[in-house]
Amino acid sequence: MTDQDAALPGHTYRIGAVSRLTGVPADTLRVWERRYTVVAPLRSESGTRLYGPEDVSRLTLIKRLVDRGDAISRVANLSLDQLRERIRGTDRPEAAGAPERPCRVLVIGSSLAERFRREPPMQGNIDLVGLYDSRRAFLAAEPAPITPDIAVLEYPTIQGDQVREIGELVASCGAARAIIVYSFATRSTIERLDARRLTPKRAPVDLQELRQWCLGQFARAPAAAAEEPALDLSLPIPPRRFADADLLRIAAASPSVRCECPHHLVDLVLALNAFENYSAECEDRNAEDAALHAYLHTATAQARAMMEVALARVVAAEAILLDTSNGEI
Repeated sequence: MTDQDAALPGHTYRIGAVSRLTGVPADTLRVWERRYTVVAPLRSESGTRLYGPEDVSRLTLIKRLVDRGDAISRVANLSLDQLRERIRGTDRPEAAGAPERPCRVLVIGSSLAERFRREPPMQGNIDLVGLYDSRRAFLAAEPAPITPDIAVLEYPTIQGDQVREIGELVASCGAARAIIVYSFATRSTIERLDARRLTPKRAPVDLQELRQWCLGQFARAPAAAAEEPALDLSLPIPPRRFADADLLRIAAASPSVRCECPHHLVDLVLALNAFENYSAECEDRNAEDAALHAYLHTATAQARAMMEVALARVVAAEAILLDTSNGEI
């Protein structure tokens, strides 16, 4: 096994692929493993982290819960079933007219923390969930019960080799976004911060302006956007409901309804069958894109299973007789 390999037989993925599948930055994932043991990946002979489908499913659900306001410390050690149940609970619609919550802000840095202590925000749309004089003080403290939306970090100077440290610090607090207040840094270092979605702001800063920046970042936070459906890669692929011969028999039947829906449904299921097979083959043959094709394979299989349910209703309504000797409907 080499570091260039993206997957092992049995669908094992490297950290970069898992980051793309789950939306959890690699820096955040390392911190979650070290501080909360969210998953326990295998290791290749060269020491590369290797994650299985259940790890991917756990991290996907944990990411959604943290984005919705759960502290990582509260959900990190829940079982996969408990995470699924918790997601189902948070998917219930909120009561109409519920007030929007304030932006949760965490501040790390001696000067900024002291200024916020002297001038706490008076408006109700900012909620300070933590003030720390230094990175060391934050890391030594117990995890906050509330996950911040925005982390404000004060760095008098930033060197290129500190960018990863800053990313891990943001990951430790669980904030969706961060503002880095600095005095001196090179242009290339600032570009590296931007690439990691860390917003640099040159000191000195006005406190009221900083609050407005936090509110602006909060309005753009990922949790405010519509979420895409999460695919659980740890679940088995649903078996095919119709054999190819059955699909051809359904397509050849003369429907009693006046539309071509039965024929169109057969075409859809056949097309999904073909792409499901194709994505599975790509998943096995192309290690570099294995994670993406695992996602496509699972998504296509679930779509195919849903269309097969619809087709089964049509078959029942049309009283089309199929061969059941192979155990399929």
